Amino acid sequence: MIAGGKRATPSRRVRLEDVAARCGVSVSTASRALAGGKGVRDDLRAAIIETARKLNYTVPASIAGRKVILAASSAAMVDYVRNQFTFYVLEGLNERASALGVEIVSRAIANTGEEMALLEEARDDDGVVGCLFLTLDDESMLTLASGFDKPIVLVNGDDPEMRRSSVTPCNRSAARLATEHLIAQGHERILFLMRRGRRTIERRFEGWQDALRAYGLGAAADMVVDVPDWLPELAAEAIGQRLKQNGRDFTAVLAAGDSLAVGAMMGLEAAGLKVPSDVSVMGMDDLPQAAFHNPPLSTMHIPMREIGAAALDLLLDDLGGRHLPPRRVEFACHIVQRQSTGPVRRDD
Repeated sequence: MIAGGKRATPSRRVRLEDVAARCGVSVSTASRALAGGKGVRDDLRAAIIETARKLNYTVPASIAGRKVILAASSAAMVDYVRNQFTFYVLEGLNERASALGVEIVSRAIANTGEEMALLEEARDDDGVVGCLFLTLDDESMLTLASGFDKPIVLVNGDDPEMRRSSVTPCNRSAARLATEHLIAQGHERILFLMRRGRRTIERRFEGWQDALRAYGLGAAADMVVDVPDWLPELAAEAIGQRLKQNGRDFTAVLAAGDSLAVGAMMGLEAAGLKVPSDVSVMGMDDLPQAAFHNPPLSTMHIPMREIGAAALDLLLDDLGGRHLPPRRVEFACHIVQRQSTGPVRRDD
């Protein structure tokens, strides 16, 4: 009710016809402009989008029957073959796409030339509403995509300059939680086993540092072991080499991925050490096979399926001319306690 006892009249929902009339164009032209279709001048498209915004017109966010190009990096393809992280991200993505009636078109990207060809394909195809970059955060490729006028969302990757939206696990906090879990069990000399090269893994390295510094333990450079690839046998070799050079000067290992954690257990066993009574080992990912190792691997659970599904939803949010700024969505991770970690041995 309002003053004078008169009932307030509900405001009428703004329709596409209102936007078209205000701009002096046909409904079909307004529709094409808001959907990012061809045949509309750039200045006219901008005017129509701005008018829709001022009128609070809700642009329908349906992309049923249209396509999204999934550009997968070489790292993603290698991971897909070797273990199941990428598999489960794609499973979540494909389930969400099926629910929305969207076709996912996959493309492998190994260099900037292939990315340029993909962007041109996506730009010229009116049926393509946007692109997902899977495990692809190379600086040159992100720079190349800066002029692309359709939404791009990074999946399991991030853009430090926030030019593109992204979806990742909260890698830094996950590694900090894992390290704090080991510290709570009495471990102070915690080796960090990693394969450098991607920003997402660097975030895990930073989380390990955060926890050690917070507890006054120091994040010494000599407690980091680099592995040239994600293969367990290479991690086993690296741990064996470390033991030969320094002896057992650590009581726990935090690996930046489950595959490296498995390799660490192999290397410790080969050196005659037992997990967890001599050395605790913790991974990150919680791949299904982690529960079946001997001993079963304690690890950080990464919500892989949810990452894939959320990436498509984020791309959907960027459609319709709402001018949303790039966002970074990070999923919380949690500890899965199994038998590869335990209290520090008293004599250590």
